[in-house]
Amino acid sequence: WPGGSGRQTVLVVKPRDTWRASFMNNVFITGVSAGLGWGLATECLQRGDQVFGISRRSPGDLLPHERLQFAAQDLTEFDSLTETVGSLLPEHTSLDLVILNAGILGEIADMRDTSLDQLRHLMDTNVWANKVILDTILRPPRHVRQVVAISSGAAVNGNRGWGGYSISKAALNMLTLLYARENPDTHLSALAPGLVDTAMQDYLCSRPADPRFESLENLKSRRHTAEMPGPQAAAVRLMEVITRLPSLVESGQFVDVRQLP
Repeated sequence: WPGGSGRQTVLVVKPRDTWRASFMNNVFITGVSAGLGWGLATECLQRGDQVFGISRRSPGDLLPHERLQFAAQDLTEFDSLTETVGSLLPEHTSLDLVILNAGILGEIADMRDTSLDQLRHLMDTNVWANKVILDTILRPPRHVRQVVAISSGAAVNGNRGWGGYSISKAALNMLTLLYARENPDTHLSALAPGLVDTAMQDYLCSRPADPRFESLENLKSRRHTAEMPGPQAAAVRLMEVITRLPSLVESGQFVDVRQLP
């Protein structure tokens, strides 16, 4: 989910009679145009789910799918975000699963070299946009069974260079916990998905070696190995984990997929 200032909202709605009656779940996913969000949307569609997707760009090959309802939206345009989500999801539409996947990395740099504007943009995209979405989708009479916020190990490991991203993901973890306390009928969790080979890795692996940021060399060594699957392969594993989360962890908790049985 790259940054940007695109303000045009495009809502693609297909007639209900084109939906397959056999879909298993109603699933809402953010950031479906690329990377892990695209992989998750693809996996859910293949499972037979009805998918409601949102991202700044069109999800290309997924758009023609009869069980995808899609809206184009910049998550940092908060006023129009509320309207777009409300249009995509009429209030009577109950949701079995919400995956808050969209997010940005920002620059790998020391905190002293990270501007407040950069930090604000990270927080707007990775935290406050999710607050706006949660406030919209959790509004009665809609029932939401499960919410999964895609977090990161960076939220807890404090590696040098990941400052703004780490802060935003740590805040996302707490946001998830607070909403869990307020919504006892919905299971919420923050999930670190492990290493996934996406465009984010293109940026990270293209950076020159820097002794300040040891974690980058660790990432580079794992790319193109089984430890860093592509988005679609990672999505298959994550969906298996997501279906088990309500029985594995208390609502509101942060969990790293690499630490689950």
